[in-house]
Amino acid sequence: MKITAIESLQWPSYPRTLYVLVHTDEGLVGLGETVEKVPGSRGALHGTLAPLLLGQDAHDIEGLWRFLFDNILYHGYSGAELRALSAVEIALWDLLGKRYELPLYQLLGGKTRTRIPTYNTCIGFGANRDYTWWHEDAGGLARNLLDAGIWAMKIWPFDPYSERSLGQYISPDDLEHGLRPVRQIREAVGRAMEIGIECHFRWNRASAERIVRALEPYDILFLEDPLPAIHVDEIRLLSQKSPIPIVGSELLMTRWQLREWLEKHTSQILMTDPLWNGGVAETRKIAAMAEAFGVPLVLHNLSGPVCHAVCLHLGAHIPNLMFVESARALYGTFFATLAGNVLPPTQGYFALPTGPGHGVELRAEAMTQPDVVRHVSTGSGSAVGRRAMGDHWEREEIR
Repeated sequence: MKITAIESLQWPSYPRTLYVLVHTDEGLVGLGETVEKVPGSRGALHGTLAPLLLGQDAHDIEGLWRFLFDNILYHGYSGAELRALSAVEIALWDLLGKRYELPLYQLLGGKTRTRIPTYNTCIGFGANRDYTWWHEDAGGLARNLLDAGIWAMKIWPFDPYSERSLGQYISPDDLEHGLRPVRQIREAVGRAMEIGIECHFRWNRASAERIVRALEPYDILFLEDPLPAIHVDEIRLLSQKSPIPIVGSELLMTRWQLREWLEKHTSQILMTDPLWNGGVAETRKIAAMAEAFGVPLVLHNLSGPVCHAVCLHLGAHIPNLMFVESARALYGTFFATLAGNVLPPTQGYFALPTGPGHGVELRAEAMTQPDVVRHVSTGSGSAVGRRAMGDHWEREEIR
């Protein structure tokens, strides 16, 4: 099953997301996805990775990942190249599932659960107004989410107050304003709704500790990324003092960046994103590493239908999963336009996903829209065999 073409698609209506199709000589096509900073990912995909992938055997996911990673490692463990590699790797797993007619979670070794726990990140998109709703009436939103079968939600009420001080100080008045939606939720539905608080890595430890003290009476599920992930020791000190579990960090890519985080017992909960961290297998390796330390995992999932499906497959397989993040503002709106309907959660859980592969196919009518931005890389490729650390660039005369 040789790779014959690498194709990317982006819709102007959904500019955050890049879809990657890996074509093969058997006619099978694997679908991947990555999110954010699309121009860089697209350039890395077609300019750097595609020439190395063309002509290679699509079965060899681990070998191809190693080969590509060795060739992008000169510039670190994250960035556009790794986002593009993550999308390719997901597409290769999708191909393997289609080749053997198995769902992704069975390719990984099978399921450890038959339903996948989730919380709703309260963003808004299109007709969905969850973001506006929690700013205006968080209690009303909480009641609506419970009626929709969602019993955990995440909001970020303290973010606006970091801008004045660059995250160096939060005043008592700002704390009170930030607590308003939290109070509304508790007054409306009591403890029936779990509340996660996102901080978007905006604060120093002194300010984060003040936020924690203010939130303590409200039985908060977790506090996510209160400090920049590079401040591992400061986050560890916060975790040791905080009665609210700390979760982080989607900003750390590959198992190597997360190793120190786990070794230092930095947070009670780990988070990672398969669209950024290297892909499906890398997420499983990160999960296994976290499991060895007794740390549960949350899968970051704020992209398109491929990410959603992949996270559910991984969530079905990974033993130490805590939650798969989701946003009904996404799966309840544009997913149907691009790839079909997604079943909403029931009583806080998504059903087991189906395949083959990750089970997502782009709609033919979406792929033929006149405004879709399409790039295709074809040819024999520039890699000679599969050698590491840039050896494919060696001169013709010494091959």
